Amino acid sequence: MPQKKPVVVVTRKLPDVIETRMMELFDTRLNLEDKPLSKAELIEAVKTADVLVPTITDRIDAAVLSQAGPNLKLIANFGTGVDNIDLATARQRSITITNTPGVLTEDTADMTMALILAVPRRLAEGERLLRSEKWNGWSPTHMLGHRIWGKRLGVIGMGRIGQAVARRAKAFGMSIHYHNRKRLHPELEAELEATYWESLDQMLARMDVVTIHCPHTPATFHLLSARRLALLQPHSYVINTSRGEIVDENALTRMLGRGELAGAGLDVFEHEPAVNPKLLGLDNVVLLPHLGSATIESRIDMGEKVIINIKTFADGHNPPDRVLASMF
Repeated sequence: MPQKKPVVVVTRKLPDVIETRMMELFDTRLNLEDKPLSKAELIEAVKTADVLVPTITDRIDAAVLSQAGPNLKLIANFGTGVDNIDLATARQRSITITNTPGVLTEDTADMTMALILAVPRRLAEGERLLRSEKWNGWSPTHMLGHRIWGKRLGVIGMGRIGQAVARRAKAFGMSIHYHNRKRLHPELEAELEATYWESLDQMLARMDVVTIHCPHTPATFHLLSARRLALLQPHSYVINTSRGEIVDENALTRMLGRGELAGAGLDVFEHEPAVNPKLLGLDNVVLLPHLGSATIESRIDMGEKVIINIKTFADGHNPPDRVLASMF
């Protein structure tokens, strides 16, 4: 007899090519309207699914997982981060978790570098000026920004994305500094020409631009707290393409409004999709709607990883992108 196809519930609309392949391989339930599922709908999904495919905006917490049916054995997250899932509860219920690492690196690093360029050079501000038809022509002192060549870049979290950003920034003539849980191998550190700072506080006080690339965990919640933001120099810029919860957004907004920081480039927000209204009124920030990995290529690569993880698991093997027990 042919093996029964696993019931796969997908919470959001994925690229057509990925959904088509999923329909061929699995008993797939799609969300064609692309409407975020309510908590009640997520609970219904975990009751009926063998495999759940959520995205980073789906809160798969203990209340949801406590209602999971006996057949739910895999949550194949469509995203690199897994902070949207209660990992401890999943482990207690013997549910395997996978993610989609690696495929977002270059796109997110590109977006980060775009913000590092855009904020000091006031690109978004200039674009708004043109659209408002208030530009009166070039002058020697009009809308002066700051060059990034020769500036010090502080990278918080030197994983795949942090390293990719460092390589780009190095090509733009920036001096690379970093803080990480573990120091990089000397050869990699030499390749990146990166200076390691064991103390995050000491690094922050000396940087011109700070960019965030660590995951959101209980340990990194408000890692850039009001106290740490106050360590930055008034000419410094903050870039965040990681997770909004890592920065105390209220404190950052206050400092930007008072001129205590030069500017910020934010692709993520603490209470997404809500954005602090005071941020929206500031000219010295560039705000993007979580576009870091938003390329066609990235989304297809993510979907292919999800399919491989499900297929491998269904065949009785450990999926390649399993989130290991040590991470719980």
